[in-house]
Amino acid sequence: MSDGFTSRFVTAPDGLRLHVRVYGARTAPALPVVCLPGLARTGADFHTLASALAADAERPRHVVAVDYRGRGRSEYDGNADHYSLPVELSDLMSTLTAFGINEAVFVGTSRGGILAMLLAAARPSAIAGVVLNDIGPVIETRGLMRIKSYVGKLPQPKSFAEGAEVVRRLFAAQFPKLTAEDWLAFARRTFTERGDQLVADYDPKLANTLANLDPARSLPPLWREFGALARVPVMVIRGANSDILSAATVADMCALRGDIVAVEVPDQGHAPLLADDHIIGRIGAFVGGCESAVPH
Repeated sequence: MSDGFTSRFVTAPDGLRLHVRVYGARTAPALPVVCLPGLARTGADFHTLASALAADAERPRHVVAVDYRGRGRSEYDGNADHYSLPVELSDLMSTLTAFGINEAVFVGTSRGGILAMLLAAARPSAIAGVVLNDIGPVIETRGLMRIKSYVGKLPQPKSFAEGAEVVRRLFAAQFPKLTAEDWLAFARRTFTERGDQLVADYDPKLANTLANLDPARSLPPLWREFGALARVPVMVIRGANSDILSAATVADMCALRGDIVAVEVPDQGHAPLLADDHIIGRIGAFVGGCESAVPH
């Protein structure tokens, strides 16, 4: 164990080796939590949240945070076409089986939230509740084009301090209140050491997943996929500065589901960092509510 988590590896259906961060005891009696990162992100994004949920004095939890194929410490895929939602959904279901997780609360950031919605349709019994972090049925094209502009194209900084300046330049407009220490931590979650170089902690071929994005065309909405969550509690978190999830979409989600827990995080964009005490407390309370909603 290092830094409060254990690294585990599972084998995907096609043999690829996938890395998972594990927090807390597998035997913890409370509902487990599964954390699913964004497109070019890793399970490291959830470290503060996962650590807090696993160490909760009253209800310690088993928490796993996934590195998708081609991200973090998971193997890269020689076929970039496999960086797709159907393949990643298959990987996720295999990971749940490997860890013996029959039912959990899922915290999905961006692409991770889409995977949670797809899982709700494919294996509904697996889901006791979902936190959708800055993602909903309507994805704003403007934000996707911004993401397309840098995924697979990040410069190679000479140090983490230089990497902090790279991410600050990219994201300062959405995260105006982050400190120098915050940006350095952000850089350490974005870049990794390979030999004597710092490189983005994902396969650059991930850029292929965004290659066909057209700024003049909106993505098909995901209301049907969102509907797969109808039987479980849902929390939606939106960054007040987000260009991926609009306030109007959150309002539409709440109109459709009057019981949604909606939280807006001030001074943060896509996607909220889920690292301060207030938002961790809100998520912890929501997860506890999911537990009481599960029939026994």
